[in-house]
Amino acid sequence: MTSSEIDKSQIRYARLAGFMFLFVDAADMLGFYLVSGFQVTGNFVEAAQKIMESEMRYRFGLSSLLIGGVCTVFLAMGLYGAVKPIDHNLALVALLFRVVEVTIGGVVVLLSFASLKLYVDPDYIKAFDVNQLSALINLHSAMFSGVFNIAALFFSIGSILFFYLFFKSNYIPKFLSVFGLVGSALVPMVCFASLLSPRPPRILLLGWLPIGLAEILVGFWLLIKGVNDGPRTSVSQATLNKSETGT
Repeated sequence: MTSSEIDKSQIRYARLAGFMFLFVDAADMLGFYLVSGFQVTGNFVEAAQKIMESEMRYRFGLSSLLIGGVCTVFLAMGLYGAVKPIDHNLALVALLFRVVEVTIGGVVVLLSFASLKLYVDPDYIKAFDVNQLSALINLHSAMFSGVFNIAALFFSIGSILFFYLFFKSNYIPKFLSVFGLVGSALVPMVCFASLLSPRPPRILLLGWLPIGLAEILVGFWLLIKGVNDGPRTSVSQATLNKSETGT
């Protein structure tokens, strides 16, 4: 395979990753927005009433999260194909971390679809009293939060590695790579704070903003620009090459 063919392949993978960055972020934000509107801590009756009134909306929110998770595999594949020539082993490790993230995230959605039965199925409602159902829902909520934060830890490691390879390659502007690295590094702090605290403050959610914005910016860049043909040669290296060739 010639270098030009490799470059064209990288550009295609980069544009796939750019589109998937935007699509996955949109699907995840829509899903979380729809699902969060039904959360009522400790009050099963109110939560059940909300869900039964708009069950399709709730299912659509969960489905949006599921679609975002599935498409994350294509995002990881695009990123892997774009940066693989820089360091194949690191790119493969980053890909594996993102795949594990998707696997754990799928468990979150599965639990949410399963718990939906508790809200809308009369057989389940009759089998338990209100206090028991509230305890089950609170347990599900705690599991959802814990599994989500664990999935986010795998996401952050994969994201750090991919942005590091972008930084090393100069395929995208340096400030975007650094922005992505910083945003990715904030995620574990947010996740561990949420895991350690029984009631984490909502201000922790602001820790997701940098990586969210970085992914959108990088997504547009990759979709429109793709990647450069290869690592840029520094000015000093270019001067040295000229002197060696006598030009």
